[in-house]
Amino acid sequence: MRSILLVIIACTVISCTKNTEKQPNVLLIMTDDQGWGDLSFHGNDSIFTPHLDELATRSCRFDRFYVSPVCAPTRASLLTGRYHLRTGTSWVTHRKEVMRSEETTIAEVFRDNGYATGCFGKWHNGEQYPNDPNGQGFEEFVGFSAGHWNNYFDTKLMHNQEEINSKGYISDVFTDKAIDFIKENKDQPFLCYVPYNAPHSPFQVPDKYFDKYKKMGLNDKNACVHGMVENIDFNVGRLLQALDNLKITDNTIVIFLTDNGPNGNRYNGDMRGRKGQVHEGGVRVPFFISWKGHLPENKEIEPIAAHIDVLPTLAELCGIPLPSDLNLDGKSLASLLEKENTEWESRPIFTIHSEGKMRMKPAALRTDDYRMVIDRKGSPQLYNMKNDPGEKNDLAKIHPQFLDSLMNIMKDWFADVTKDGIKIPPIPVGYADAKTTFLPAPEATLTGNITFEGDWGWANDYIINWKKGDVATWKVDANESGKYAFQILYNSSADFNEAVFEVKVGNEAHEVAVSKAFNQPFKNSIDRVKRGEVYEKNWGRLNVGEVNIEKGKNDINIQLKTRPKSGVFELRGLKVEML
Repeated sequence: MRSILLVIIACTVISCTKNTEKQPNVLLIMTDDQGWGDLSFHGNDSIFTPHLDELATRSCRFDRFYVSPVCAPTRASLLTGRYHLRTGTSWVTHRKEVMRSEETTIAEVFRDNGYATGCFGKWHNGEQYPNDPNGQGFEEFVGFSAGHWNNYFDTKLMHNQEEINSKGYISDVFTDKAIDFIKENKDQPFLCYVPYNAPHSPFQVPDKYFDKYKKMGLNDKNACVHGMVENIDFNVGRLLQALDNLKITDNTIVIFLTDNGPNGNRYNGDMRGRKGQVHEGGVRVPFFISWKGHLPENKEIEPIAAHIDVLPTLAELCGIPLPSDLNLDGKSLASLLEKENTEWESRPIFTIHSEGKMRMKPAALRTDDYRMVIDRKGSPQLYNMKNDPGEKNDLAKIHPQFLDSLMNIMKDWFADVTKDGIKIPPIPVGYADAKTTFLPAPEATLTGNITFEGDWGWANDYIINWKKGDVATWKVDANESGKYAFQILYNSSADFNEAVFEVKVGNEAHEVAVSKAFNQPFKNSIDRVKRGEVYEKNWGRLNVGEVNIEKGKNDINIQLKTRPKSGVFELRGLKVEML
């Protein structure tokens, strides 16, 4: 009887210990436009990344880990465990980057299971609530939601729904905020997502980094990129040191990856392709996962894996049940991480760069050994990636039947992930948790002579060349009917005064005259090379007044009714505040 009692007590103690054991924290780090080759660990002898190299040696590393060819699609898949076309994200601008708010993200899953959730960096899956980080499960957010930012020093950022002024270099700022979040939540499980925006353009970095690589003989762009990566490495070191200082390293899963291939021609392990391409060099990235004392160290894993696998993997490692209705494309990699010689069912992995169009090219299908590529002309190519990692020998004509079978698999996949179509969603307005909504110029439809200042209308762009009758239109979806205050963000020359715009929603129209010039120069930008994006300005505010918006879908139009014979007007966007 005594022995039975001891067994019962022992089992009770073990059960209680297991139930009260703190779930592991997660530190998920992703960089922007850093290629596989932008690490000294991968054989690049012109870059200095000691902290990332050390992380690699104490991690499980996936030799062939794949993401999407560009930023927003990778983020949507990483956050949801689903191919990006399922989530509504099909490109990087003009609202094609927006992930549907109905998607269940890793932040929502972890938050609903008792985790504190924070995001510090570049979001790029929807600028307005509830498509923004707060609406998608991150309780704390410091960063920006556009595809790129205009300045990396002393810039404006968002803290949840409020604009703040930051001080210092942007990657340092994001690291500061992430460390603050980690310290505040060290006694409870947390998910800390740090999506750095470097080394994406514009190319700006502190002098000490740039000067170092210029002395090594690199051109200005690559010297800046290498400097930006070294600064990231420094900040990754700070994050890892913070875990050590708080004595939570043993209970924190750390992941490092990048969002696509390199944003330029530089060392990338002799792989074919770069950012924006579906060839190996455009989508194969580093992936390190470390959990001290729980996962093996310095382990190389051969089976192919992808961004869609991160959510189910972390959920299993953290003991978090996934909702049964998620319909994930990814699968947990936990058995590959934890076990040796585990049985693993091979599967195809798909990548596509449709640029928001309903087309199945450029695209690729990968197996553990082969890869089929469909280029922009639609011609399929076939490569044996184990024998020919540089993609030099096209086997399409040698194995036509095998190629046809892969093409049929790709067609079925594309039909499945696009069964809901590729739709541009209206802009949500009128939420109690985010009463002010910004309607940026690149999310408008332009009618008449007006164009964007930049060629493509990337993030932060503005509308120019206004003539009488020109119209900018935003399609919105109002969560509530009511009165809304409108403000136009603009720059204009003095000779454009007395021009009249009409702002119209439904049958209600308000006219507003430009009575005061606001003609600001570009802000000083410490660019190392000429940028492709627009430069930053301060913007004036032109009050339109109160406008009624009915619940549901509406068009908001700004039309130039009268204008002087000369003068310049630039429209950055429209602020809409629910009263």
